[in-house]
Amino acid sequence: MPNNSRRLKNKWISLKKLITPDTILLYADETHVRSYQILRATWSEAGRQKQVPTYGHHAHVSVFGAVNVLNGDTVLHRAVAANATTFLDFLKILKSRYPDQLIVLVLDNARIHHVKMVRDFLRQEGESFHLIFLPPYSPQLNPIERLWKWLKDAVIANVFHKDQMDIDQAIARFMEYIDQQPEEVLRRLGCAA
Repeated sequence: MPNNSRRLKNKWISLKKLITPDTILLYADETHVRSYQILRATWSEAGRQKQVPTYGHHAHVSVFGAVNVLNGDTVLHRAVAANATTFLDFLKILKSRYPDQLIVLVLDNARIHHVKMVRDFLRQEGESFHLIFLPPYSPQLNPIERLWKWLKDAVIANVFHKDQMDIDQAIARFMEYIDQQPEEVLRRLGCAA
């Protein structure tokens, strides 16, 4: 058996030993919601194309998210930037949301997921977190990418946001909506039974 296959098999066996009914499996990622005016197909009066104004500057809000593909539960955290510090803040939010449980996070290999401050935090937390990194350039393997598409379709497609606060408020409304709609979250992710 090649070394990579053996290592992967041993890692999988180790993970299987950690999984209990109290284990939480989450798919996580971060995205940026920018004020770029995205025009998508939409209905309009014949001969009158929809117009979306712009200021010429591009405000944005970063969003960290995790989704449970078994029940549609989501945890979203808005931030001014996506960096190691804000990722660490997000991990702390997950820890407070799921105290005394093993949180298995499936996420990409972004640099902010590997920095020293994050590794130190994970070491301090002991058995609270287990991170599984997806192969490079494989967003199709992370269901939360479909949540990001839904978020951007709902928040910025065919919409003008005058500033960062306006974007932030639109994201907050989206977050409130999906918190009440776990079945629709599962359906949109392609994980509904």
